[in-house]
Amino acid sequence: MCFELDSVPPIPVIRGAAVSHEDLILDTRDGNRFAAFAATPEDPTTVGVVILPDVRGLYRFYEEVALRLAERGFAAVAFDYFGRTAGVAKRDDEWDYMEHVGQTTPEGVQADVGAAVEYLRSKGVTTVFTLGFCFGGRNSWLAAASGHGLAGAIGFYGRPGEGRDGTPGPIQRAGELEAPILALQAGADQNITAEDNAAFERALADAGVEHEVVTYEGAPHSFFDRKQDEFAAASEDAWARVLSFIETHGPPLTDRS
Repeated sequence: MCFELDSVPPIPVIRGAAVSHEDLILDTRDGNRFAAFAATPEDPTTVGVVILPDVRGLYRFYEEVALRLAERGFAAVAFDYFGRTAGVAKRDDEWDYMEHVGQTTPEGVQADVGAAVEYLRSKGVTTVFTLGFCFGGRNSWLAAASGHGLAGAIGFYGRPGEGRDGTPGPIQRAGELEAPILALQAGADQNITAEDNAAFERALADAGVEHEVVTYEGAPHSFFDRKQDEFAAASEDAWARVLSFIETHGPPLTDRS
């Protein structure tokens, strides 16, 4: 698991920001129903973010990420991957998520992303980004090759190469990516090597995809966590890059409401 259940995003809370939030059940075009969490700023916005969690799916950490984005004026929806196999009910801390991870498919994940994108657009959002972590980081980048009309795709410590089952990853599908890419990688990640990250950057460059691949030397997988005091500077820099990426690739400020 990328995060412990008591982990907290290392993102400052904006006190007094007017934000609403709600639990959702969304429907995909292929008939799936899945749980999601939406956070919305009080003032109307045309910029939204779909949050793709780590392998455990939707839990409090990602609801907090959505709230922090909404405090900064972006509509956000975080969603769960396991509606097809585990239903939409809330789960306890001991549930066996890995059994369900193995039953996900790239097509199913992207169908769910599509439903989350449609939800945001139904609320007046016209510019959509994806933001994913670990399993979600990889699938965030793949979302840029899945016809969602994204403005950009952001991933923290995602696996850029082939999946363990041989399914093509962002490296193999670089020529299909239709949006700018931001990759925020961990230099001390035991499963994603410097060679993997270099290959990703080469593939993006060769495909002519606008991109930035940033590696935080010495940082472990899942460094983006308030409990990881040693890597607070890396987390602060990564969050600043997320916001800058959205600002750079979103509409001008005068067009956001």
